[in-house]
Amino acid sequence: MTIFEKATREKFRYPSAKGLLTTEQLWELPLTAKSGFSLDDVAKAVNAELKAIDTESFVATETNPAKATLETKLEVVKHVIAIRLAEDQSAKAAAAKKLEKEKLLAVLGRKQDAVLENLTEAELLARINNL
Repeated sequence: MTIFEKATREKFRYPSAKGLLTTEQLWELPLTAKSGFSLDDVAKAVNAELKAIDTESFVATETNPAKATLETKLEVVKHVIAIRLAEDQSAKAAAAKKLEKEKLLAVLGRKQDAVLENLTEAELLARINNL
């Protein structure tokens, strides 16, 4: 069973500044935010819950059943963060390529204009008549 299958079947809820969130709502959160409503803040909250139940005991022989659920929740949030970071990096790369292409097209346009400026009157008239 994948972590997302487990998360949706068990209807995981994640703590946030605006209440509990579903797994699907994680995709809509910003990576970081000053408001305390971001993927980073959700990951910190789940991690804090995990650390709170993971207290060391020299007597207890059973593990807390909530630990596995919290570990899976944290993995889901970390996975969403990793994908969002990759998407952001891809979008930045695409924007940089677009900007470079616009610059190259502008330079090409100026060079083509310069070539046209150097044509003689007869060459210009011949090109106009061919259109």
